[in-house]
Amino acid sequence: MTTLKVHNLETAPETSKPLIEISQKSYGMIPGLHGVLAGAPKALEAYQTLHELFVNSSFNEEELTVVWQTINVEHACHYCVPAHTGIAQMMKVDDAITEALRSETPLEDSKLEALRTMTLTIVRNRGHVTPDDLNTFYAAGFGEQQVLEIILGVSQKVISNYTNHIANTPVDAAFQKFAWSKK
Repeated sequence: MTTLKVHNLETAPETSKPLIEISQKSYGMIPGLHGVLAGAPKALEAYQTLHELFVNSSFNEEELTVVWQTINVEHACHYCVPAHTGIAQMMKVDDAITEALRSETPLEDSKLEALRTMTLTIVRNRGHVTPDDLNTFYAAGFGEQQVLEIILGVSQKVISNYTNHIANTPVDAAFQKFAWSKK
């Protein structure tokens, strides 16, 4: 049972309607998360903006998936893990990467594992990282830009993960086959 309303084009506040229409055009549906966020137009706008900024960061599809799913799994988001499983498939990310992220097992690719580890360090330590953490991340081939872009991804995921926890957002039909719960 949801604890926050999931809006559609008819029920959304007037200032959310253009944003909901963008979601409808982009995804062919109104994702439940977007329907919930429509209850606060600026929250939906912020989420959509952060999403576009993060998608257009220096990260490729695999790296985007690593950051998103690492955060989703760490936050135990019942909605975002299945959604990003489906999104990863659409982006043609190797299923082995997605499965390792979902099951919290190390990634075979050392660079992606360094990205997963740094993302977890940032999330778990609320941004407090050590020089050793940074040096290990840089040695894997990343730089300061990617540290800041992880924080951008965390910003996006805090909005979605926390909203979904409070709203108990129903998983969209397209992603129900990827249902997940934290072990």
